[in-house]
Amino acid sequence: MTAGSLPRRDYQPRAGGTLAGVRVLDLSRLIAGNMLTQVLGDFGAEVIKVEPPAGDTLRAWQTNGVQTNWKLYARNKKSLGLELRKSEARELLARLIPTAALFVESFRPGTLENMGLAPETLFERNPKLVIVRISGWGQDGPYQRRPGFGTLVEGMSGFASFNGFADREPVLPPMYLADTVAGLYGAAAAMIALREVENNGGHGQVIDLPLLDPLFAVLGPQAANYRLTSKVKPRTGSRSTNAGPRNVYRCKDGLYVCLSSSTQKMAERLFRAIGRPDLVDDPRYRTNAERVQNAEALDAIIGEFIAQRTQAGNVAFFEQAEVTIGPIYDIRQILEDPHVLARELVADYPDPDMGAFPMHHVVPRLSGTPGAIRTPAPRLGEHNRALLAELGVDDAGYARLVAVGAVCEGKSPTPESGEP
Repeated sequence: MTAGSLPRRDYQPRAGGTLAGVRVLDLSRLIAGNMLTQVLGDFGAEVIKVEPPAGDTLRAWQTNGVQTNWKLYARNKKSLGLELRKSEARELLARLIPTAALFVESFRPGTLENMGLAPETLFERNPKLVIVRISGWGQDGPYQRRPGFGTLVEGMSGFASFNGFADREPVLPPMYLADTVAGLYGAAAAMIALREVENNGGHGQVIDLPLLDPLFAVLGPQAANYRLTSKVKPRTGSRSTNAGPRNVYRCKDGLYVCLSSSTQKMAERLFRAIGRPDLVDDPRYRTNAERVQNAEALDAIIGEFIAQRTQAGNVAFFEQAEVTIGPIYDIRQILEDPHVLARELVADYPDPDMGAFPMHHVVPRLSGTPGAIRTPAPRLGEHNRALLAELGVDDAGYARLVAVGAVCEGKSPTPESGEP
């Protein structure tokens, strides 16, 4: 192992983890809550997915009959099937509350209260409980009752309005952007709240986690820029309004590279590398502000040079010249890249459907207390008996709960598309 490098990652199930002993009751559906609890589960938290009879909707988002989303986001979790419309199921959940440190839900605001599980009621059973409430727009405000799908948030947050090209319609992201950003913010917020409980003797609290707020936050100083200029940021494609040149360029083989020269020295190095040292003192490109102002003409010069070489040839040429460039990869190229392989970015976990299921490895990568993929995504209700046994439910009691429909076990959901 070289100096400064990290140990190879552990693909195999391993005991414990930094968050071992932290029990999470996850009643959320779809991406945001599952992303939040996946992060915690990767580092050892005991995540119990409380699922309805149909299971989490992610189970139905399939590709060629394989539950790819569920297998990814439900790793390192347990499944408890409860029909919460039954009073017996709600009582079982209530009895689990004192054993948990964290409670995650993504119902429409007001639903938890209608179930008799308002935060005040949960705190009565467990004063130190941290409650994460995920919604589209928040637990208050005039839009709180609106449907909260990530697509709507990606539109309203301002993201779509400046994503894409000026002469075309706004572009929504082709992935679960609002949900995953909220999930990551939620994981951080949960750990902050748990530290308050564990280290500072504090009480539990409610984390109001709408999808809108985190996505707006990561878009940067849009509000300040608008207030200073009274101008709405336009769509600029892959160009930057802050630095130049910065764009995507087509190569000789039809593939693409991305190039960024956001510092003065890098721009000058680029000009010399493409055989145009005259551009260093050209008044149109002499400073960053001038390069941004004349981006179209500058892109034409750079694009003509890049078009003469393949993607690999461009990367090799500009890396030799110490100019910041990178390939635009598709998933096939990602899975074949030597750096991706060396860093073990993708983990192949044993899987009955595919033999080996490829998924992103644990992020972030800790040197002393790394996370691990310990267990695969569970079958619906796979852990019913073990979890309910903790509450004193014997075989006869379990059979009765199943008979009255309070406890449910797995059935294959109807496949649906999992693409946003």
